[in-house]
Amino acid sequence: MKPARLSRVEESGAVKCLACAHGCVVTEGRTGLCGVRRTVKGELQSMVYGLPASVALDPIEKKPLYHFFPGSTALSLGTFGCNFTCAFCQNYELSQARDIDEELSRLPFLDPEAVVQLALRQGASSIACTYNEPAVWAEYALDIAVQAREAGLRTVFVSNGFYSRELLDEALPLIDAYNIDLKSFSDDFYRRVCGGRLQPVLDAIRAIHEAGAWEEITSLIIPGLNDSEHELRAMAHFVASIDPAIPWHVSRFFPMYHMQDTPITPAASIERAVQVGHEEGLLHVYSGNLSVHDGSSNTVCPRCGATVVERQGYTVTARTGLTCPTCGTHIKGVDR
Repeated sequence: MKPARLSRVEESGAVKCLACAHGCVVTEGRTGLCGVRRTVKGELQSMVYGLPASVALDPIEKKPLYHFFPGSTALSLGTFGCNFTCAFCQNYELSQARDIDEELSRLPFLDPEAVVQLALRQGASSIACTYNEPAVWAEYALDIAVQAREAGLRTVFVSNGFYSRELLDEALPLIDAYNIDLKSFSDDFYRRVCGGRLQPVLDAIRAIHEAGAWEEITSLIIPGLNDSEHELRAMAHFVASIDPAIPWHVSRFFPMYHMQDTPITPAASIERAVQVGHEEGLLHVYSGNLSVHDGSSNTVCPRCGATVVERQGYTVTARTGLTCPTCGTHIKGVDR
């Protein structure tokens, strides 16, 4: 274990975690809600520093990030633990794992420099902190980001955005791009289905944009929970109010974890969400988890409609940078 610097000892002697908006007070020998930040001898420790539970080379489009080095690859890693308890989690084997001391003892140690060297050997353009919530392993993720920048690599957070102000202050100067899950526009949904709150997520989305980092937003559309016309418009309107050029990814739900009995999102619901996003002023709305190749994952010039980046699934099949080949309009994003 390694000391978790995103913490403080209160006047009462209690140890408070500062990694996310829960602000857990962690008593001796216990962990916070995430299950991976434990108080030992009066000091908060990260149980997962240097111990990724999953490492893979992914297309950056899989994060999904469509306007950040399109067509590149990201060395992707995640640990155990999460500060949310989403009933629909797709990576619940990692995120909801608890009492993991034995599993951690079997994992090889991979320090930040080793992560960067692995990314370089595999030809990645970036390192993605993904698969589980980066906030719960923030010290490791941020140390990786420091090493990555020195090596000319970018760092990405794929995250629920439930951040503390202290984490934002450390992350914003170091993390180059974010994909933030906007799971709903209902605080009740966040509390009941995810074990969190809406407002800290909205605050983080605003703060990331104001800091000048690249961000894209993902919403998993779940039948009967967040797929109403009102809900879709509220999410799209909020994103557009920050910047109409922020890409919004609307993804199809498949039964998972504690929501095995919830039906798959109809394709028509995803198509409607895309339409609503455009009606609310968003320039780039993408559908996810659909098997059809109808051009809905292509990046299209908002001025003339020409295809700027063509995709088949997560694969970029044709691209002209982020400048329209027909009218010369620059598409907002980050490219080589």
